[in-house]
Amino acid sequence: MRVLVAEDERALAGLIATGLRRAGFAVDTTHRGDDALERLDLYDYDVLVLDRDLPGVHGDEVARALVAAGARTRILMLTAATATAERVRGLDLGADDYLGKPFDFPELVSRVRALRRRSARPVPPLLERRGVRLDTARRTAARDGRELGLSPKEFSVLQLLLEADGATVSAEELLERAWDAHADPFTGAVRVCMSKLRAKLGEPALIDTVQGVGYRL
Repeated sequence: MRVLVAEDERALAGLIATGLRRAGFAVDTTHRGDDALERLDLYDYDVLVLDRDLPGVHGDEVARALVAAGARTRILMLTAATATAERVRGLDLGADDYLGKPFDFPELVSRVRALRRRSARPVPPLLERRGVRLDTARRTAARDGRELGLSPKEFSVLQLLLEADGATVSAEELLERAWDAHADPFTGAVRVCMSKLRAKLGEPALIDTVQGVGYRL
């Protein structure tokens, strides 16, 4: 799952990004509205955490542009203004959810997860295939009852393979969905992660490499 945090307070943006990464999300950050629009045009984000008071281009205009483009990216709007009229205005602009500052971080994570479920086709909280059981709510993974102890990145990759339901997922799509914009496509990051994931899944092997195409479970 990929998230863009557009927040002009750099310290807060960093804290949000760090917390979301620990929760297993791939996160990019920006501090200006015009830069946010550029990134949204380049990358396919599941959720945009959007501060309304951005420099360059106001957060309201970012929301309007995203909605007008028909993007599937869901918007969680952040603002220090918590009056009902302000919340209504934010939602009327096209935001999918609204959170006032200050906020409890677990609530932010929960709302981002809920929006992600709305940005894609419905996926059950429990994903199971060939003895592999993934609980996306509790962030746990097991094979035949054995806990796998996956890293956040390994969990995200396995989730994408399970969601594909036997279809092949390309390395490019895995990079797009599970890594942030700083990932170098030539470093072999996907190959290394896949090797570690295979080792943790154990035998018999469950992940096939489809030469020149990608991976499938």
